[in-house]
Amino acid sequence: MSTKIANVIKTTKGYMCKHSPEILTGIGIFGMITTTVMAVKATPKAMQLIQDKKDELSTEYGMPVDDLSYKEVVKVAWKPYIPAVLTGVTSICCIVGASRINSKRNAALATAYKISERALVRYRDKVIDTIGEKKEKEIREKIAQDGVDKQPVSTAQVYITSKGNTLFRDDLSGRYFRSDLDLIKKAVNELNRDMTFNDYISLQEFYNKIGLEPTKNSSYLGWNLKEGLIELNYYACLADNDEPCIAIDYNIAPEYDFDKMA
Repeated sequence: MSTKIANVIKTTKGYMCKHSPEILTGIGIFGMITTTVMAVKATPKAMQLIQDKKDELSTEYGMPVDDLSYKEVVKVAWKPYIPAVLTGVTSICCIVGASRINSKRNAALATAYKISERALVRYRDKVIDTIGEKKEKEIREKIAQDGVDKQPVSTAQVYITSKGNTLFRDDLSGRYFRSDLDLIKKAVNELNRDMTFNDYISLQEFYNKIGLEPTKNSSYLGWNLKEGLIELNYYACLADNDEPCIAIDYNIAPEYDFDKMA
């Protein structure tokens, strides 16, 4: 029995740690709603205390007292609002805490992503040194074809961009779309020119340029000039309907925190 209880505690602790931002945010939102309700309920009590103070002063001065000063109102009526204030402060702390946890996790994710990317680049360079650039390119072409085979165009949505009729597959988002090779190369050149002035370009800007809708993460990924310009690789593949397809990937992958200056 003790082992089962320990396992339950361990599982619960792991779940709470993993989902702590969501839990804290939920508590914070619920707390803010509760704060509003408590403040509304406290108002009649505060108004009664103010009225009692007016009656007390009227008796003391022997004449009606209609208004209290701001300091007198605060001094008389603050106690009923104590629970609401404490709940509100706690709620704000929960929301701030959730934001800090998310920031730390995003920073850790960006660091891990960068380490993985550098390891991949070193591995690719070593492969080229070992088997030669030509054979390494052949392997990448087979990988591109494998991506097309595993995601048949006959079962996928093909995005129409009104920029051409050639079939493409974006390896990063896994989307098929119709465009024109020259127009894509032109878009890359224009974005690289912009990046020399602005230091960075988001993946979303690239997608907008070639007529694709942004993805959930495209605004969080991009390229920074210090890492190099945008460089696409194009691979001739064959879709399952025997239509020629150009698979594209990125020689320098877009990364998180691309808009941070060194």
